[in-house]
Amino acid sequence: MSNHPLDDPAIVSRLFYPRRAIQGRSEFRGAKDGLVSVADGVSLGYRYFALVAAKRVLLYFHGNGETAADYDYIAPLYAGMDTALLVVDYRGYGWSNGQPLTSTLLTDGESVPPALEGILGDEHTLPLYLMGRSLGSGPAIHLAHKLPDHFAGLIVESGFADMPSVFRRLQIPVDLDTISDLPVGNAKRMASIHLPTLVIHGEEDRVLPVENGQKLYDASAASHKRLLRVPGAGHNDLLSRASREAYMGALQQFFAMVETT
Repeated sequence: MSNHPLDDPAIVSRLFYPRRAIQGRSEFRGAKDGLVSVADGVSLGYRYFALVAAKRVLLYFHGNGETAADYDYIAPLYAGMDTALLVVDYRGYGWSNGQPLTSTLLTDGESVPPALEGILGDEHTLPLYLMGRSLGSGPAIHLAHKLPDHFAGLIVESGFADMPSVFRRLQIPVDLDTISDLPVGNAKRMASIHLPTLVIHGEEDRVLPVENGQKLYDASAASHKRLLRVPGAGHNDLLSRASREAYMGALQQFFAMVETT
């Protein structure tokens, strides 16, 4: 049981929306499910959408209320770009065990890179990219900040600029001034991340307004960066609002830019 003030049940219940999924039931040919240990008795589930002729691997931290299993229908789009997708769940999501905790959201991801060779097999030598969507922008940006040499580039979709803005948006009552070890926000981390960066955000996002994406882009220290603001798109419909061609095209152009620079 955590004693961290941000792990108060009143906060956790408002911040996380875990869903369960059954391991080993993917319709994607070649999908591999497994677990990564992050603490004593706690493991995170993952689904690796492996490809025979992959050119790169994308380590993906998904949004709230989602699971790795939900990406069965999206993985083929990445496969069409020769990109293998590794989607990692959080505590209490999918087939992970444990309970979601605010204090471990970022640091749990640190256990994934050391496990990659065992998960990816021969593909562990391919260029490795990071992507975080919504809630997942936290662990993705944290890893890009802490372990930049592991990754070729960073992609942030519908991300948040800082935790206080998330708490305010969700109307979570917490006095942040009383917490001495409040995690550094995403925007502050972006200021020291030099990895090539792509930020994607819907201009009509009502959950995390587009100003969040703009702040992340503006704060980025990357010399190669791009911001894709999608007109008419909200928080969860970027792929449909931008059209698959525009959305996936932006990703394809990003990969090409990184791999030819």
